[in-house]
Amino acid sequence: VQLQASGGGLVQTGGSLRLSCAASGRTVSSNSMAWFRQAPGKERELVAAIGPSGRTYYADSVKGRSTISRDNAENTMYLQMTSLKPEDTAVYYCAADRSEGWELPPMSAMGYDYWGQGTLVTVSS
Repeated sequence: VQLQASGGGLVQTGGSLRLSCAASGRTVSSNSMAWFRQAPGKERELVAAIGPSGRTYYADSVKGRSTISRDNAENTMYLQMTSLKPEDTAVYYCAADRSEGWELPPMSAMGYDYWGQGTLVTVSS
């Protein structure tokens, strides 16, 4: 499975962005997927995750401001982010779990086997 993340960019505080993660190689409709981010000097952290049936998880830092979704027909996952803050500045990575059929997505980076290359989100103050 190859993952291609896109949609990052420079946005002002309060703005919005939609990140996309396109999967290729095989369908990922039965796999959990997630968005992680890593800011300079910080560890990679889970932002949001979605199970194969749509069960979602959000980090407290983005809850209420972000929506994770998936389009299984397009083999693509999305992260809609609104009310962006400077502390949201990071490289955002998408990931997919190799295991199939687990409704609850993994909460740790160790639970994901496939990773995209990352897309940079910069929020100016």
